[in-house]
Parts: sequence; C-alpha cells; structure tokens
Amino acid sequence: QVQLVESGGGLVQAGGSLRLSCAASGRTFSTYAMGWFRQAQGKEREFVAAIGRGYSTFYADSVKGRFTISRANAKNTVYLQVNSLKPEDTAVYYCAAARILGVVAAERNYDYWGQGTQVTVSS
Repeated sequence: QVQLVESGGGLVQAGGSLRLSCAASGRTFSTYAMGWFRQAQGKEREFVAAIGRGYSTFYADSVKGRFTISRANAKNTVYLQVNSLKPEDTAVYYCAAARILGVVAAERNYDYWGQGTQVTVSS
C-alpha cells in the first residue's frame, strides 16, 4: 500500500509559479512510476505529466515547456514545477503511482492516488 500526500498548491497570479510536491509512504517509492493529473471544476480529470522509474519524463502538450516533473527517491517525493501559469491551469492537481507504467496518460494504469492540492490562477 502506498499513501500519497500532495502539497504546494495555492493562489497565484497569471505568469506566476508554484512547486507542487507529492510525498509517498513506504520503502518502494523508487519502483513506482509517478504521474500528475488535474481536474478543473466541471471537467474530467486529465493527464499532466509522468516520470518513470528510469527518470524518463512525459508531458501533456498543454504544459510542455512550462511544467517540469522530477523525483527525489531518497525523499520519497515527486515534484511538479509549474511556471508561466495561466487561468486555464486552475484545477485540483493529483499525484498518482503506477507499479507498471503502460500508457502514461491513462488513469487506469495508476494504482494509488493522492487527495489533491488546489491550484488557482487569477488573471
């Protein structure tokens, strides 16, 4: 069992930055691929970024060049650096862990989910 706790969300003006963190419990963090998803109010949850066990990274087209995913296995933590924020980035951001990373953008591939952290971008 893996428990995930996100933090770092908040209210920021357009063009601003945040660093989201996701702390994982357990001693097997390095064996999981990790992903970030987001859900805006009234919309379906969507893929944002993922990082494999071998540190390969994947991004949704809408965030490429603005968001950076990274992981620190010694700290059992995955990060999402979000820069040049836009009002349309407003959402609850969730991290997720996958034992086997198939299709990175598919929610069904992720085994554990956090509770989410709210990011609100004002114009």
